[in-house]
Amino acid sequence: MSTDVVVAIDLGTGGPKVAYVELSGRVVDHEHRRVGMRTLPDGGAVEDPAEWWSAVLEAAAELRSREAVDPSRVVAIACTGQWGSTVPVDAEGNAVGDCMLWLDQRAARLSAAALGGRLAVDGYRPRVALEWIRRSGGAPTPQGNDPLGHRLWIREQEPDTYARTAVFLEPIDYLNLRLTGRAAATQATQLLSWLTDNRNLDATRYDPVLMNLSGTDPSRLPTLLPIRAEVGPVLPEVASALGVPEGTPVVTGLPDLHTAAIGSGAIDDHHGHLTISTSAWVGCHVPDKRTSLQNQMATVPAALPGRYVLVNNHDCGGVSLEWLRDMVVAPDDGLGRGEVDLRDLDEVAGRVPPGANGVMFAPWLKGERSPVADTRMRASFLNVGIDNDRADMVRAVFEGVSHQLRWLLEASEKVLKHSIRDLRMIGGGAQSDVWCQVQADVLGRPVHRVEQPLLASVRGAGLFGGLVTGRLRADELADRVAVDRVFRPDPSAAELLERRHEQFLGLHGSQKGLYHALQRRR
Repeated sequence: MSTDVVVAIDLGTGGPKVAYVELSGRVVDHEHRRVGMRTLPDGGAVEDPAEWWSAVLEAAAELRSREAVDPSRVVAIACTGQWGSTVPVDAEGNAVGDCMLWLDQRAARLSAAALGGRLAVDGYRPRVALEWIRRSGGAPTPQGNDPLGHRLWIREQEPDTYARTAVFLEPIDYLNLRLTGRAAATQATQLLSWLTDNRNLDATRYDPVLMNLSGTDPSRLPTLLPIRAEVGPVLPEVASALGVPEGTPVVTGLPDLHTAAIGSGAIDDHHGHLTISTSAWVGCHVPDKRTSLQNQMATVPAALPGRYVLVNNHDCGGVSLEWLRDMVVAPDDGLGRGEVDLRDLDEVAGRVPPGANGVMFAPWLKGERSPVADTRMRASFLNVGIDNDRADMVRAVFEGVSHQLRWLLEASEKVLKHSIRDLRMIGGGAQSDVWCQVQADVLGRPVHRVEQPLLASVRGAGLFGGLVTGRLRADELADRVAVDRVFRPDPSAAELLERRHEQFLGLHGSQKGLYHALQRRR
């Protein structure tokens, strides 16, 4: 049974990975394709869903050509990836517009008006906040960068697209539509719409009170299935393109938060994982529902039966390093020195001592989401002197993202009223020995990096496919994930980085007035 294979598709913001995952937890082979994100001058961030699907088919074709897996071993297809994004789809199953990404902030004014008012507290009318917290455990954000904001934007600013839209889908549910021909979702994939009563696990209906509070048209929402279910068999023409047997079941999609939790091996309650991918977050399984609207975090229904999982997010994790490379170190503007690999930056950062020779980086390239919701904040380098160089700036980015993760971790522990332990490091950033050591030093806690950390989400999706099809039990999942290395804090850096963290925590309060003023258009 452990040699059964799931075709796992991880649709990250940077593009999809397609992988063959054995139910032993081993990723046999994988292929990645880049897709382009377009940022717009009005705060928009979009991608083309057709480009996703083409990239998935190209990656699958390349995998198939390498013949790493006998197709007869494939027992399921499972999708994971980005969430809090919105694809408008017509009655024939075609995307009728770009996907508005979780980074898209255009609807801030519309969301603030829908959720707030003259008596708003932290952006919410009191009854709105009370009902959402009581029922779902969270709420749409007044900042507009979530599915409620996206739907409002399309309705008010793109009426032609809205008129053509039969259903709004999350990206992973859109992929399942392309795989099966069925538009469906789950309580998990619809989490950031906050339209289900999450006191009830495996809910398969939208809550009418929350629908009314949000002004959502129920006819444009997908049918809800149980979290652990089969959407349907893969379409024959898609089975041929993917190189899998006809009739292979496609299981319900899962946000990358959920598959990362499984793929990290941190299965027990309050055993956590730290992720540095495009974004960055802290997650863990917990036994109950918790909420902090102020910190924009909550616990939500998990992929595992009877469990919740912590959700929070900082929008710019690993993408901060990509931004530094592409816009500062080696920009494609004729002035740079050509292409620079992220591993080059890793080597450079390793030459700089803790504290980055006094340089600090605030990683708020698209504002903040958790533990403070403020889309008007922006990134900055601080204390750059004439003696500082690019190596100091690179190290400062590593440390800035790590300070943000510590802020998230400690805020999460306050919300949960419980420590988070056995911290597993996953995501593209975890491939860096330097970044893992920086993270351990900034946290002052050991960090356990799992094997193939970049593939944690596809591994989790593969294991979830085994769970849904009855080939794995939940109590077997932890044993399917191995730890590659443990990074322990450097005592010699502890005092300096503790002081730096206190300074980092003061940046939002001291700088927000300036950044809010700079964000005004007139």
